[in-house]
Amino acid sequence: MNGDIELTVNVDHVATVRQARLTIEPDPVHAAVLAELGGADGITVHLREDRRHIQDRDVEILRRTVQVPLNLEMGLDPGIIRIALETVPDLVTFVPEKRQELTTEGGLDVASQVRRIRGAVDAFHEKDVRVSLFVDPEPSQLEAVASTGADAVELHTGAYANAKGDPRDEALRRIRYASSRARKDLGLAVHAGHGLTWRNVRPVAALPAITELAIGHSIIARAVLVGMERAVREMKEIIRAARPTQ
Repeated sequence: MNGDIELTVNVDHVATVRQARLTIEPDPVHAAVLAELGGADGITVHLREDRRHIQDRDVEILRRTVQVPLNLEMGLDPGIIRIALETVPDLVTFVPEKRQELTTEGGLDVASQVRRIRGAVDAFHEKDVRVSLFVDPEPSQLEAVASTGADAVELHTGAYANAKGDPRDEALRRIRYASSRARKDLGLAVHAGHGLTWRNVRPVAALPAITELAIGHSIIARAVLVGMERAVREMKEIIRAARPTQ
């Protein structure tokens, strides 16, 4: 049988289309339900400070609607943290956030703010909410993640996704090493995501230390053409088929 790997689907870009016209459709909550029907193991949304896509209302209704685990991505803004503590998702993932960026660029610099992040981790643990930190696959950042008490690390796969040839091979090597180190030596659950598509996901999905992939844009883009359920089902089949035989 194949090793276990899960797919969490980010529905932010459904909200991006909605907010382009400041209307009520398409609804990311509807998209999340369809993703769940297509086999998604989790739903991810990023509540940004500027509310460029996901809105507070979306998070509130998703918490009451989806049956699979809800992962709320966020920066370290106190206002967003307060909303998350009130919502009590299954998992929160801290990511870097800049207003001028199109999407999250690079991993969170945990090493430079361990004390601040540890305080946030403790607050969520008091609510029985698991915490993941989104970082570049660098040893110093992995050590810092472990020192905060976080439950999981999400490895930023953007460098791998954007590279070609030898640089891509090197980026994959770094992800392989980081995933193994995080899981075997530091005791962290290992997730991965950013820029993964049906074209490039297989080598990352094949890494045995990774237990969850977070994919958004590629699935939403495919869903525009074939529907949400089918797009999720196709991606899930790809990543599961990529796993090494146990």
